[in-house]
Amino acid sequence: MLTIRAATADDAGGIARVYMESAEYHAGLEPARYWIPSIDSIIAQYRERGRSSQTNGDAVTLLAELDAQVVAFVDARLDRSSDPMHRDLTYCHIVEIAVAVQHQSQGVGERLLTAAEDWGRQRGAHLASLEFLAANTRASAFYQRRMGYRVAAMTAVKPLA
Repeated sequence: MLTIRAATADDAGGIARVYMESAEYHAGLEPARYWIPSIDSIIAQYRERGRSSQTNGDAVTLLAELDAQVVAFVDARLDRSSDPMHRDLTYCHIVEIAVAVQHQSQGVGERLLTAAEDWGRQRGAHLASLEFLAANTRASAFYQRRMGYRVAAMTAVKPLA
């Protein structure tokens, strides 16, 4: 049975394995902007987040676990726009979400993203927001068709070197 729960420092290794699959995929889509970090740096990052999660109520890492294995995770945080033109709304910003390749297209991402949205809603968020790579058509279809997100802004990049 799939379990969704808050991550702890002890989950860092499992989260890092899923993260690395995502990093490899994104580096393949756009190698000029994405690279594959060391797994040790990702483990250290999530170990520290797991330790500080008890004191930081504005951010969370949730994970999906199947047979005691981490198969997906999502990082979310509460955020506000600094643009004075924007209404003063709280966002549940999805910073990162990844599902292990062998568990994709099985509803894991949907359950995990819904759990992150619920976390934000319970903390007063008015909107959920996320970013995805334009070349990642699979993610675009998932977020827009399946999860009800709509593109609200575009980020453009240009090499300067």
